[in-house]
Amino acid sequence: MTWATDRLDLLKARAVTPPPVVETLRLGLLDDWGPGWARKVWTPEIAVLNADGSLFGGYVAALADQILAFATMSVVPDGMAFRTVNLAVRFVKVGRDAPLAIEGRVVAQSRNLITVEADFRQNDTLIARADAQQMLVPLAG
Repeated sequence: MTWATDRLDLLKARAVTPPPVVETLRLGLLDDWGPGWARKVWTPEIAVLNADGSLFGGYVAALADQILAFATMSVVPDGMAFRTVNLAVRFVKVGRDAPLAIEGRVVAQSRNLITVEADFRQNDTLIARADAQQMLVPLAG
């Protein structure tokens, strides 16, 4: 176990206070994780939807950054932290006011970089795909 996998366990168990940004943006936590992956189901609130009831793309990007971080945490080496150095979201279909199944996974890992991707699905339909690179840095302190 590492600091990151210990944190994932605590987040999954709802046994730790999440960072303020998670509460401010109503991102929720994660439902499950394993080596190289993380997943959650997130239900949008009216306050974060566009006027027509569609998902706001910037919000999806925030959810992407979160789930990609969770997937990264599942493999980050002990003594290391990480920073998102690249994030891209491609929208396939308009998302609506319905539960969103989000799954992130590690697709490559080197000594200094972890590459992750995530799928966003509503009713088993892909609505968006995201990918990011996470640069490894020494854990502070």
